[in-house]
Amino acid sequence: MGGQAAGLRNAQVSVHEADPVGAIAAGLGPGPFELVLLFVSNRGDFAALSVEAHERLDARHVTACTTAGEIGAEGYEEDQIVALGLLPSHFRAVCYLVDGLDRLDPQSEIDKLIRHRVALADCAPDFTSEFAFLAIDGLSLREDELTAVLSAGLGGVPLFGGSAGDGEAFRRTLLALDGETRGNAAVVSMVRSICPIRVFSLDHLTPTDIKMVVTDADPERRIVRQINAEPAAREYARIVGKLPDQLDQFTFAAHPVVVQLGHRHHVRAIQRVNAAGELVFFSAIDEGMVLTLATTEDMAGHLETELSGLSRDRDPAMILGCDCILRRLEAGQNQQSRAVSDVLRRHNVRGFSTYGEQLGALHVNHTMTGVAFYPPDDAE
Repeated sequence: MGGQAAGLRNAQVSVHEADPVGAIAAGLGPGPFELVLLFVSNRGDFAALSVEAHERLDARHVTACTTAGEIGAEGYEEDQIVALGLLPSHFRAVCYLVDGLDRLDPQSEIDKLIRHRVALADCAPDFTSEFAFLAIDGLSLREDELTAVLSAGLGGVPLFGGSAGDGEAFRRTLLALDGETRGNAAVVSMVRSICPIRVFSLDHLTPTDIKMVVTDADPERRIVRQINAEPAAREYARIVGKLPDQLDQFTFAAHPVVVQLGHRHHVRAIQRVNAAGELVFFSAIDEGMVLTLATTEDMAGHLETELSGLSRDRDPAMILGCDCILRRLEAGQNQQSRAVSDVLRRHNVRGFSTYGEQLGALHVNHTMTGVAFYPPDDAE
């Protein structure tokens, strides 16, 4: 299936299709494309699909990443390849690979980013809307470091993105640029457009008065050993009214913790309990950090309100969304998957479920980040 609006086309196909790239090409329609973004179920042959997509799709750049679930025509979906095509009539893009995240050279990356940004501005001076989209290995543990580096070189250009996923397996996440597949890497897509855009982030969490202090941690591996000077998993379980052996992904989704900075909060989501009874987090954690337990609002109702707000002046032609896997798990646990999917469908959201989201210099969790694309100002 496929569709189009305001220089954007979208398509999707089952990852089990005999010729998935052919079906994507048919759904997107004839090129050329400036950029095609592919969000690929972890059940597909990602490397082979990436090579074939680069060879067969008429696109200047083709980027791809594995997912923790897809957001398609019917909202939350599984076993799909979701494609978003940007036409050169409305968009210009420069994409590049950040390889070897564990060997990141901050100044080199800033210099590279600035070179690409200047080149993009030179080739598209009349395309005045601009954003950067980051897809990054969701098991690299390097999201915080890279977003901080990229933001330093972007100035006022909004950055958002998502961490590639592996369903609920958490074994291997992959990315690709123009047929080259990588792990321990990221793909940066810098985009300029004649379409007005709005980068956003939302979450449905409200901090409570219940706080806990990280008293022993391994920040490099995002592991918390102790909370309130007690074994971390046992203390967290006590605070949320569970037994330690009852802790699972659904518990973490239902009882999130946040860090409060002034009047704002940022989620520090728990991924799992390891064999030592320690808590492994999705994002940066450190000793002395004060974590606040949060409660959740009705997810579908909150999402409807937030996405409707993006239509306050006029409706977006399409929304690209990066939605945390914890939101999908929470929706499933609360029997809200259909209701959330209906909201995503009504607002024409396409994208993927992530192992974390990026917004500016921050790597966060339990949120949806994205960009809303609006028809050009001179569109009839």
